[in-house]
Amino acid sequence: MAGAHDSVDVAVVGAGVIGATIALFLARGGMKVALIDRGLICRQASGVNAGTLTMQMTRVALIPFALRAHHMWATAPQWLGHEVGVVVCEGLSVAFTDGEAELLAERAAKRRTAGAPIELVDGARAGQIEPGLSDQVKLAGHCRVDGFANAYLTGIAYRRALVDAGASIRENTRIVAAEEGASGYVLRAQGGAMIAARRVVLAGGVWLQEMAAWFGQRLPIKCLINQLAVTERLAPVMRTVLGIASGLLSLKQYPHGTVVIGGGWQGIGDPVHGPRAIVPENFLGNVRLASHTVPRLMSGRIVRAWLGLEAETADALPAVGALPGHPHVLVCGSVHSGYTSGPYIAKLLAEQMLGHAADLSLQPFDVARLIEGANSPTMPP
Repeated sequence: MAGAHDSVDVAVVGAGVIGATIALFLARGGMKVALIDRGLICRQASGVNAGTLTMQMTRVALIPFALRAHHMWATAPQWLGHEVGVVVCEGLSVAFTDGEAELLAERAAKRRTAGAPIELVDGARAGQIEPGLSDQVKLAGHCRVDGFANAYLTGIAYRRALVDAGASIRENTRIVAAEEGASGYVLRAQGGAMIAARRVVLAGGVWLQEMAAWFGQRLPIKCLINQLAVTERLAPVMRTVLGIASGLLSLKQYPHGTVVIGGGWQGIGDPVHGPRAIVPENFLGNVRLASHTVPRLMSGRIVRAWLGLEAETADALPAVGALPGHPHVLVCGSVHSGYTSGPYIAKLLAEQMLGHAADLSLQPFDVARLIEGANSPTMPP
């Protein structure tokens, strides 16, 4: 590794919520860690999402992780050391049609079996829980464990915690290649800088496919270009996190009054090269659905719309574990509803790397299942 400018135990590439969590726990565990990102900490995909913490849009296999991660978010000032603006509240997923009601009931039953505290309520009861709700709701899933985080404050909090833990932060550093050496890897950044590391963690979310290619592997990752919008500050119009059975709506009102509207309506663009653009008809569809669900939103004005990036694997489950053929290169990312369950999955991987026992297995998310012809390697202690 001659010529490398720095040497660390672990280089974590990707400083979103997942990468930042891994780096933080590794640094606190005594490892020399470099956290590297093409932008700023929690300011790429993790900085432009809605920050929703919900069980009702989380994959069934992820519910046990999501419940533990929700507790992490709720107690962030204790373990992270800084406030992240989390609001813990109830959540409703509503159905306006018979078809949506059937879908809602089926999904709620599966999530309830996995441990999510979701109960079905009729439209009248849903209106009592959320007075601002439309009176046309037929059925709703009511979850006592819900909420949202402030994505901007989250980035600030993680950065402060990482500095306190002694992690080396390399922002605005784009890695473009990796080379294997006698005792690890050398990561080469755009502009010529190099970082040597005994182990590497790829936590790049929508950029994982590009990262895996540095090591000769093709890891297919789909990128969703989700459209979001925010209103001006409004008097209280809702007290819960609201969604719809189809998954096409996510609504929450922040303490200062703005309402964030999301739900996966797609924009266009390329996460690697750009550009990205709002699709007007999708924007209007999202806003109209939001106003139909909470009629008082009609009195407010939209002040901004933007695009958020979300990674998804072929089976919509995370990619976590060693990269086939490279037992010292670990992957952690593409967690659907990543804000909800990502921190706990990241913590588990960090604890596994530190040699600690874990209460939940990450084996179902092994990376090899996503790479044709690969055999799953054993992760080194």
